[in-house]
Amino acid sequence: MSRENGRPEAGASGAGEQLALIREAVRETRTERAKPRTWRGAELAAELPVARVLVDKGLVHLDRYFDYAVPAAMDAEAQPGVRVRVRFGAGEKGGRREGGKLVSGFIVERVAESDYRGVLAPVAQVLSSERVLTPELLALCRAVADRYAGTLADVVQLAVPPRRARAEAKPSPAPLPPNAPPEPGSWERYGAGPGFLAALTRGDAPRAVWTALPGPTWPQELARAAAATLAGGRGALVVVPDGRAAARVDAALGELIGEGRHVLLTADAGPEERYRRWLAVSRGAVRAVVGTRAAMFAPVADLGLVALWDDGDASHSDPHAPQPHAREVLVQRSVNERAGCLLGGLSCTVEAAQLVETGWARPLTAERAAVRAAAPLVRTVGDGDEARDAAARAARLPTMAWQVVREGLRSGPVLVQVPRRGYAPRLACERCRTPARCRACAGPLESQDRGELACGWCGRPEGDWHCAECGGARLRAQVVGARRTAEELGRVFPSVPVRTSGRDHVLSSVPGAPALVVSTPGAEPVAEDGGYAAALLLDGWALLGRPDLRAGEEALRRWLGAAALVRGQAEGGTVAVIAEPTLRPVQALVRWDPAGHAVRELAERAELGFPPVSRMAAVAGRPEDVAELLRDAELPAEAEVLGPVPLPVTDPSRPRRPGDPPPGEQWERALVRVRPGQGAALAAALKAARAARLVKREGEAVRVRIDPPDLG
Repeated sequence: MSRENGRPEAGASGAGEQLALIREAVRETRTERAKPRTWRGAELAAELPVARVLVDKGLVHLDRYFDYAVPAAMDAEAQPGVRVRVRFGAGEKGGRREGGKLVSGFIVERVAESDYRGVLAPVAQVLSSERVLTPELLALCRAVADRYAGTLADVVQLAVPPRRARAEAKPSPAPLPPNAPPEPGSWERYGAGPGFLAALTRGDAPRAVWTALPGPTWPQELARAAAATLAGGRGALVVVPDGRAAARVDAALGELIGEGRHVLLTADAGPEERYRRWLAVSRGAVRAVVGTRAAMFAPVADLGLVALWDDGDASHSDPHAPQPHAREVLVQRSVNERAGCLLGGLSCTVEAAQLVETGWARPLTAERAAVRAAAPLVRTVGDGDEARDAAARAARLPTMAWQVVREGLRSGPVLVQVPRRGYAPRLACERCRTPARCRACAGPLESQDRGELACGWCGRPEGDWHCAECGGARLRAQVVGARRTAEELGRVFPSVPVRTSGRDHVLSSVPGAPALVVSTPGAEPVAEDGGYAAALLLDGWALLGRPDLRAGEEALRRWLGAAALVRGQAEGGTVAVIAEPTLRPVQALVRWDPAGHAVRELAERAELGFPPVSRMAAVAGRPEDVAELLRDAELPAEAEVLGPVPLPVTDPSRPRRPGDPPPGEQWERALVRVRPGQGAALAAALKAARAARLVKREGEAVRVRIDPPDLG
């Protein structure tokens, strides 16, 4: 490997020896396709004999292209966009310079000459002639890598699924003609809705932030937007948070346009089937995609619409480096490919509100009369209100909330949203609410199924607990989990069936008969026959009290998601939320005004200088490594460093997630803030500093995340 320009070399240097070294390999091959070995003596391609290759090495200091020679036998297959294998790196063997290990990569370009003056290693093997990395997809990946201070190879790994040879061997079906334009349907409830669909059909690129009305019709509305785009001869891409939502939109789109014009891209399909569907999109056989997060990179031809549902859902943020958010990727695609953009949801994020405020997008909302007709009646109950009857006390419910449940069960199912799963995830002193901690390791105490206490970290049982602050001996659940709530409600309403839906077992739907459905946020099933008769939103203080800048926005989003499943006020639908009535998110829920809440949150962010008004990067690692990287990085002149502050030690009782510190290590995190317009410079400076540390082999790796969603 040449350290001067990063071009790999194989064999001794000197232009006169190049052909002699390459010709030797011709006699060793028995097939036209190259074997996975270094070529010697092979004839070079007559035209454009140099291939620029993106090597599958996600190291920040290797984020560039490498030049390789193209043998004549590979000339037809070694085209831009195909997968190849190349020798990467070099070492001494038998007194000769030999190529390094075989690694995978993609050819991004064929050129006539290389700016490297030494001997180029030839491409070892063309894995497939399928051009999977198109120029449009490559440009998108490059833009995403630059925005998030990541490497191009890491982003391409997210964008292009792993190869499945059997799927590639099967041809994709011929594309079907465009469908007929759909009727506006329920889009007529929104003032600009029919006009938005008409613009998509004409081939325009309208951009809108859509605040959807409560009810079960949003999948059909997304499907109509996609169908209108297809009717105009362009492609459509719809990204939703999870497989349940994707299945609903997929079914609605299939009813509108029939089979064969779109595909569903989710992990549930399995690797081979998902790759087969992805190839159908890449080959142009279908021009519409419905999928989850990874589908944001789907190579839809002639893209006319990108649509994202519920952009505030955490699942839209990829956990793998460089951790891009689907909203930012789709907005970038809308700009690059001149496509329409639809950010929709029952709630409204601060980022979406900023797009409207800056004029980049237009609001797409219904009149207040339509909102009042579709939304349920929302009643508030303070968390400190005392229940006056025994039945309400047994279920931990204030009297009014208990009455809402009882009245709702007369006409249909009742939804109960609980912030946590399990039995009783965290306990605290009943008198002063100090968290109950283990005396051995200071881990949180948890209640077991038989009522015994044990540490959630070390597992040590705790037989005689007393509060270290006030000496109290009685405990209360900080947040009672779904299983415990279901058990308590089952005792109060013994003749009513109780169902639970959570991470371990998520229900897609429940019958319309009277029943109690206890669910964690995001796992609420759809109730058949018109929706739930009532909903109860428990422990609102647990959502609002989280130490997070987005606590209010996230609480409102979760409440709206559950309340939207309840029948409208005209049909008797009622929602009771257990939270302080005067708080802004609670008032926004009562008025059903998510856009207004987002605008006020945006104004506060502007005063504080927090994203999305500013750009911010989180730098995490060992204290000495964070300090060195920030000292060496050439940050923009007006960059402001906040912190560093210690990060909490990873809870060993739960699986490690991307970004968690190694077990037993104390990490720090610093925030770097810059004004608007300097985000690209901030990302480039941090990326260059990380690359320099890797080249010099200084310290441990430092993790950088641009615009982290959890600022704390």
